[in-house]
Amino acid sequence: MNELDDIPKDHLSGSLRRGAVKKHVAAIHVSGKLTLLQRKLSNVLLLNAYDTLISQQVHRIDARTLCLMIGYNSNDMDTLKQSLRGLAETVAEWDMLDSEGKQEWGISSLLSYAKLKGGVCEYAYSPALAEKLNDPKVFALINLNIQRRFTSGHALALYENCYRFVRTGSTGWWSLDLFRRLMGVADSDYYEVFKHLNAKIIKPAVAEVNKSSNIMVTPEFKKMGRSVTEIRFRIGENPQLAILDLDDGEGLRKSPVYARLLALGVSDRLARQWITEHGEDYVRQKVDYVAGQGAVKNAIGYLSAALKDDYRPERSDKVSPRNPAPDPALAERVKQLTVIRDLAASRTPTQRDADKRLFLSRLEGSERDDFERHGWMSALNAAAIAAFWRELSPDAFEV
Repeated sequence: MNELDDIPKDHLSGSLRRGAVKKHVAAIHVSGKLTLLQRKLSNVLLLNAYDTLISQQVHRIDARTLCLMIGYNSNDMDTLKQSLRGLAETVAEWDMLDSEGKQEWGISSLLSYAKLKGGVCEYAYSPALAEKLNDPKVFALINLNIQRRFTSGHALALYENCYRFVRTGSTGWWSLDLFRRLMGVADSDYYEVFKHLNAKIIKPAVAEVNKSSNIMVTPEFKKMGRSVTEIRFRIGENPQLAILDLDDGEGLRKSPVYARLLALGVSDRLARQWITEHGEDYVRQKVDYVAGQGAVKNAIGYLSAALKDDYRPERSDKVSPRNPAPDPALAERVKQLTVIRDLAASRTPTQRDADKRLFLSRLEGSERDDFERHGWMSALNAAAIAAFWRELSPDAFEV
């Protein structure tokens, strides 16, 4: 039995079904001092509460699920308490134009209160901050699947502050004082020296954003004499976005032909690329064709040629070396992958995230790396994945 099966469903917000959280410029610009875990916690709490920010004063989420979503040990309530305390002690400050064009300044703690009771985390925002968080005009979409890839709070802070400018292509010029505040190092004399700021904050943060997210950022500097006084970031889409596991089993990964491709040894990225380029029906026809050729030394290479040159089967009603009977082992593997895909897709986003974290806790080394790249379609972990899902839903495999 999965440990999340007993989560009270009325403690989970329907907005957790989303894959991204909208963050207001005020919330983004004031959270520079938050640790990486606090920043992630802030985003998940906002996602959980978003649908009822104005209509509901108090929000709730299962504490164990919250820990798993953020990356805490699910039993480490002390760390969760410390992070919640940090959010309640952090002041949000906004300085912006209201709907009538009048300047508005305000402050609020990020959380007005939080408490843990009976395995449930209960929390609230101040009415003023909730109103700002609910304003749709100046939000950036923070993808929680991308957020989980960050290992540095400075990098995640840079990502949040740059992503909302992706359509304009540039953040515009920021003073170094503002930038240091956004990164949470405004109180450090060490980072008053640009050489230190560049080496320890800017370069590492840029490198991680470009490696781990769906955007590419490039810093540019403005000088007064020999001194750097302002910074801005050029922003573009990351061409590596296709390899990021952003849909958690949605989209192309739901396709039956996707499971068949992975059963042949095709990588996650290549499988999605072929389906996108050629369409499901065409790819399925070529997979059927390759399956009909018997034992092929390089099935992936042969399939690639079949897709490119539109190989077609010879008409024959007989089983022959060119048109053999289906491979039972391959058919069973495809069936198993299909069951696992459907089981994972049937879980709520919260449960899917927890399932992955529970399974990841059992892996090390190359097995862990392969699962992080390919998820439940990881060929290297096929046996362990099947055992994991059989334990959760044994009846699903008895069809």
